[in-house]
Amino acid sequence: MNDLHPPATLGRPLLRDRLGRTLRDLRVSVTDRCNFRCVYCMPKEVFGKDYQFLERKELLSFEEITRLARIFTEQGVEKIRLTGGEPLIRRNLEQLVAMLAAIPGLDLTLTTNGSLLSQKARSLKDARLKRVTVSLDSLDDAVFRRMNDVDFPVTRVLAGIDAAAEAGLAPIKVNMVVKRGMNEESILPMARFFRKQGHILRFIEYMDVGHTNGWRMDDVVTAREIVSLIDAEMPLEPADPNYRGEVAERWRYRDGSGEIGVIASVTQAFCRDCTRVRLSTEGKLYTCLFATHGHDLRTLLRGGASDAEIRDVIHAVWAKRTDRYSEIRTAETAQLRKIEMSYIGG
Repeated sequence: MNDLHPPATLGRPLLRDRLGRTLRDLRVSVTDRCNFRCVYCMPKEVFGKDYQFLERKELLSFEEITRLARIFTEQGVEKIRLTGGEPLIRRNLEQLVAMLAAIPGLDLTLTTNGSLLSQKARSLKDARLKRVTVSLDSLDDAVFRRMNDVDFPVTRVLAGIDAAAEAGLAPIKVNMVVKRGMNEESILPMARFFRKQGHILRFIEYMDVGHTNGWRMDDVVTAREIVSLIDAEMPLEPADPNYRGEVAERWRYRDGSGEIGVIASVTQAFCRDCTRVRLSTEGKLYTCLFATHGHDLRTLLRGGASDAEIRDVIHAVWAKRTDRYSEIRTAETAQLRKIEMSYIGG
């Protein structure tokens, strides 16, 4: 699929923000909890044993999520990605997948750390999930355990990827966040391994998401560095995007043996084509990964608002949207108290 301008869904007008960007993608965080304590996302010194996560009653129910999803599809959303926290620790998630999969024409995907994927892959496929993206930051077990900070072995994540492939949750994408001084030596081993496996590996520049990961520009291994490193051993050439607004810049191996992607939201901002909106665990709507505040939809849901009223709120929020954080990032803006990624996913 190389159509950079896919047609609007029949009968659904395109919803545009102030910069002319259309709404096409919804990311839904189903839980703020995670069984990892990755140093770039939920560092243990902040998210320790005394950290107060949301109570169950504060989370959107599966019925509430599905109702909102249907309203969003009426606004032009074509793809929903389930995120977290770690989405697979949300009890009976397969039920939500089945409910969402019943929405006509919806592309339904999920991002996971892979820790529970071996047990869940088949039931997710049976519930009609289409594919998964797995976060994995190194094949070196010591490095991986240090990064997830809960002593979780890399072999169990790899087993989850194998289970997903066997279940047919494909194509599988693997996301690697690269942080200087921590896992940049894993770039080439990861590229070699997943090239042979036939899965798409995507490298993500270490970002200033949330307010607790201690982000510094010095810790960023740039997309240009990553591509140059791989190209020196396994020659690459640029590939066209699959669709307008694709976050990863695609590179294919010149010998035809597959491709990689680089997500360079720090050094090569792609805000101008952003089509994504995010729904947090407790029902707040965020129009940017780096947002400092959201818009409460849960109160509307539980206060008796009609679908039309909720739809009008969504329309108003998107129509006023001017977010382009990555394009205007400075040392000062990087220190703003932004919403944590565990509430709104990646």
